[in-house]
Amino acid sequence: MIWRCRDVTYDFADRPLVMGIVNVTPDSFSDGGRYLDPGAAVARCLELLGEGADLVDLGGESTRPGSVDVPADEQWRRLEPVLRGLRAARPDTVVSVDTRSPEVARRALATGAQIVNDVSALSDPAMGEVVAGARAGLVLMHMRGTPATMQRDTAYDDVSAEVTEFLRIRIARARAAGVAHESIALDPGIGFGKSTAGSLELLARLPELVALDRPVLVGVSRKSFLARLTGDDGPPQDRVAASLAAASIAVFEGAHILRVHDVAATVRVARIAAAARRARRTIA
Repeated sequence: MIWRCRDVTYDFADRPLVMGIVNVTPDSFSDGGRYLDPGAAVARCLELLGEGADLVDLGGESTRPGSVDVPADEQWRRLEPVLRGLRAARPDTVVSVDTRSPEVARRALATGAQIVNDVSALSDPAMGEVVAGARAGLVLMHMRGTPATMQRDTAYDDVSAEVTEFLRIRIARARAAGVAHESIALDPGIGFGKSTAGSLELLARLPELVALDRPVLVGVSRKSFLARLTGDDGPPQDRVAASLAAASIAVFEGAHILRVHDVAATVRVARIAAAARRARRTIA
């Protein structure tokens, strides 16, 4: 399996990719405001790359539960100096832009980004055309509703089957817009319109999504469902150990990409989980 993202092609023969998160927002659930300054954001990107991140995911709009839409112009005002600063400092950096806005995606791809991480999975049909025109990588994520409404209904008859079928349909939508099959990756949207039980079930049944034969991205880093399981009532930064446990399960069950805040520790955990996964295949 490969993932084509403009001039970069990933294969997953040896290990999963680690995608470092940098939120250029004042209200992200984990690090809101820390990297709103462009210089601080670029420095954080370089720090994550130094810790072993394969690529970085930049977001100019928070998608935490209850968050409201941020206009495209404001997203771009936050993102543009970071993209340009990162390109100047490390031109080889692979950049994913986390946005639902086709206009923000178009500008980011024109400034050198290689991937669009669309948590709405092409809810705006124009996004597919933008991605296809740039031959960029695309992440399609499952989310019921919008960040503002997604936690109002977290009940499913069969969460894994419904998420898998939704993403199967969105793959077809992307292909119809001209996006290459090899450029698509999938994200089950753990914590996005899911209960704690639903998030756990998606992790345990990840092979069902892997069976769609596209790279699977999993983002569990510091999410609130982990705190509900451990009983921790501290800030998101206290959820690192729980995040690593969930990441290891995801890799063992077939995840290809991990989207995380804590890169250095995740890189090590992913190596062990990937080695165990390979050992299981050898035994089988």
